Amino acid sequence: MELPLVVGVDGSDSSLQAVDWAVDEAARRGLPLRLVYASLWERYEGGRPSFRTDRPSEEVMAEHIAASCAERAQLRNPEVKVSGEVLPDDAVSVLLHAGHESSALVVGSRGRNELAGLLLGSVSLAVAARAVCPVIVVRGGERNRQGSFGRVVVGVGNATEGQAAVRFAFGEAEARGCALHAVRAWRRPAHQHVDSPLVADDAARVHEERASALLTDALDDAARDHPQVDVQRRSVEGTAHQVLVDASADADLIVVGALRRHGHFGLQLGRVAHALLHHAHCPVAVVPQRA
Repeated sequence: MELPLVVGVDGSDSSLQAVDWAVDEAARRGLPLRLVYASLWERYEGGRPSFRTDRPSEEVMAEHIAASCAERAQLRNPEVKVSGEVLPDDAVSVLLHAGHESSALVVGSRGRNELAGLLLGSVSLAVAARAVCPVIVVRGGERNRQGSFGRVVVGVGNATEGQAAVRFAFGEAEARGCALHAVRAWRRPAHQHVDSPLVADDAARVHEERASALLTDALDDAARDHPQVDVQRRSVEGTAHQVLVDASADADLIVVGALRRHGHFGLQLGRVAHALLHHAHCPVAVVPQRA
């Protein structure tokens, strides 16, 4: 049985965009969709006398949001199997727990109670940095969210630390029937200064060729498993986070890995993933890789 795609909902515009994106993703992959709303009303209302018949407003609102999001999903694609539920805990805990039994988690970029000026909400950041499964933060322009560009981008780092992200990206490109753009950034060492332009060009060529070779090594296994995917490889000079933010401008999805080290607590999110979650022009998939 396929694990469901889980979406965190809270009634915000951002979470409704996440629902729409997740419905399309579930349809592409033939997955059931599970919508979850986290609410702490049961904790706060736990001492309510049993003879009272009035229901707390938070409970009513939570059930309404879960039901309306499920209805929205069903209207968008009646073929997708949709379920919705309210769970009594904080949003981060609910989603991290759900991640153990899901193919991926989908969240919006900002929550209902967060400031409009925030680039990324605290729940989305915490879930992306701690979940055991891939997390997709739905952000960016409408054309990017709607999949108008026909392009998935994957940021390729270390060959061993990023294999999960590479395989996820190939799966996404195959499900969408679109091209996969694999990008690796490279930079000349800061201490490398030469006076001759020809020598400088040679040095740049060495670093670019090395980046291209590492890119090929990182992609080879997944490319053999997905021969129908059109893979375009690019090694680009620049800082990795800026190169990938730029690449996201005309992408439907950008995929990046996040190394999870056993025994380490708190947010486990590298600089590149962190920058993309805050600044990417399209939805961002953060795929955990165990050290």
